[in-house]
Amino acid sequence: MKELLTKYALMYNRPEYFETDPVIFPKKFAQLTQSGKASLQDVEIAAVIAAHLAWGRRDMTVRNCNRAFDEMEWQPYRYIMEGEWRNEKTSLHRTIKWSDFATICFRLRDFYMQYDSLELLTPDLFRTEIYGQKSDPKAANKKIHLLRRWMVRDDGIIDLGLWKNTSPADLIIPLDVHVHRTAVMLGITSRKGTDLSTALEITSFLKEIFPTDPCKGDFALFGYGITHKKSENGEISC
Repeated sequence: MKELLTKYALMYNRPEYFETDPVIFPKKFAQLTQSGKASLQDVEIAAVIAAHLAWGRRDMTVRNCNRAFDEMEWQPYRYIMEGEWRNEKTSLHRTIKWSDFATICFRLRDFYMQYDSLELLTPDLFRTEIYGQKSDPKAANKKIHLLRRWMVRDDGIIDLGLWKNTSPADLIIPLDVHVHRTAVMLGITSRKGTDLSTALEITSFLKEIFPTDPCKGDFALFGYGITHKKSENGEISC
């Protein structure tokens, strides 16, 4: 299993598999920080929005992320702090409305009026203070752990590594139905629910293979999952 997952992590932790992934949005702003054309806050806000819309088909997520950043005129921090947000009951992405987007903007503005970086928030505080959901100690919080993976891991390939006060060793796998299905297929977990306990069990297993960077295993599970689909269906489906 160690050899298998190490092989898939190496094969699929590559840019060409993520050209149409929502990580491209915070990555774009992260690249702009190198020339002073964007700030850490721009990257964080891009990650918040992209992670929030990261469910469903990738092409739809990317299309609707583009709509959100077009609305922001590709200046997320300025847009948030100016306080004039699009607030309509029409859909931005699937069941997420522009009014939901405006509520997140409000919460981000309130946060940035007091603090400089979202890194200080625990996953549950992120859930309540930014996304406006009720506290739930059992929730897998997939989008929050995905965002944290983007911001913390620093391998110079996909993830950004801008949050320096958090160790990659402390990250939790972003658990969605695809990751869960692959983990069950490989015998990593037998748990049926996609809750925090399942995410922690999978993360603990991956930590045995990638001790300092368990979320490297996210790429391995992604790769194994799409390869398995290819072998069954004759095509890759993400």
